[in-house]
Amino acid sequence: MSRRPSLGLTLGAAISAVFVLAALGSLLWTPYRVDALDIAQRLRPPSWSHPFGTDHFGRDGLSMILVGARNALAVSLVAVGLGMAVGVPLGLLAAARRGLADELVMRANDVIFAFPALILAILITAVLGPGAINAVIAIGVFNIPVFARLTRGSALSLWTRDYVLAARAAGKGPARISLEHILPGLVSALIVQATLQFSLGIIAEAGLSYVGLGTQPPNPSWGRMLNDAQVLIGTAPLQAVFPGLAIVITVLGLNLLGDGLRDRLDPRLRGGR
Repeated sequence: MSRRPSLGLTLGAAISAVFVLAALGSLLWTPYRVDALDIAQRLRPPSWSHPFGTDHFGRDGLSMILVGARNALAVSLVAVGLGMAVGVPLGLLAAARRGLADELVMRANDVIFAFPALILAILITAVLGPGAINAVIAIGVFNIPVFARLTRGSALSLWTRDYVLAARAAGKGPARISLEHILPGLVSALIVQATLQFSLGIIAEAGLSYVGLGTQPPNPSWGRMLNDAQVLIGTAPLQAVFPGLAIVITVLGLNLLGDGLRDRLDPRLRGGR
């Protein structure tokens, strides 16, 4: 008998869906052009024509939020994809070969984990230069050891299963076993981890943009909107509220989605409830 989705999973999926739809919808339509300046309308409070008000250049706040969602989605999605594309094969290699290969992969992971995620991202973008592409690289580099370590740990337990031992007895090599028998057993864990890393990517992209190393003008970014709003906090405090809420609600929704998927897909958790 199937269980109903939990409230957290349902709420997280709904918030995440709204975020993705807003980001994709901004490709087709926004209330105003984000590069259209109207100084006469600067710092207007929320109204029917500008539900989120206008910024210090007279740009529509809602349009900026929508396009900022698109940029956050693109950077985080590609960064997580980069982390998985490199980290998962490394984890499979470490689990299959053990010995020197395992030691090299794990020690490289330790070096990256020695730096806090945001500090490492700032360091990389400071060296490579500001911009969305370099932000993707910076966030993706930190995602690599996350997926490598998860893949290795989970794969090691699968290598002791009877069906894997049977595949080895049948003459299959480590590479073929990893692809045909180990990787399919890791899909659920990887999906959950990717969802959680996606939420961290949103925060990292906003943080890099806040310090001027992420998405560059004229492309809107939630982090840079917060940076612009900090000098106006006394005169126009709502300038910081809307991008701040966008970050908080989006990250909350993705975390709820990740936790709900973990509870739903992990057989140990299913059995204990």
